[in-house]
Amino acid sequence: MSTSEPKFEDFLEEKKRVRNPLVPIGALVTAGVLTAGLISFRQGNSHLGQKLMRARVVVQGATVALMVGTAYYYGDNPWRSS
Repeated sequence: MSTSEPKFEDFLEEKKRVRNPLVPIGALVTAGVLTAGLISFRQGNSHLGQKLMRARVVVQGATVALMVGTAYYYGDNPWRSS
């Protein structure tokens, strides 16, 4: 049998991987604020630790928003008419 059947890889479209340089920076800032907050709690400064944990939530939310925004901007929109 010499019929050439399409392979699974033939169905996959090669996509360009898009990287937003702000996402790793946001992840590092989130980790830094988290670490500082945990250190504050451990040293007994719960007021500062609570403020840092709130700041971590804001920074983490901004990082997730960057990831979602990048995926939306560069991704395929199934509702867009071709």
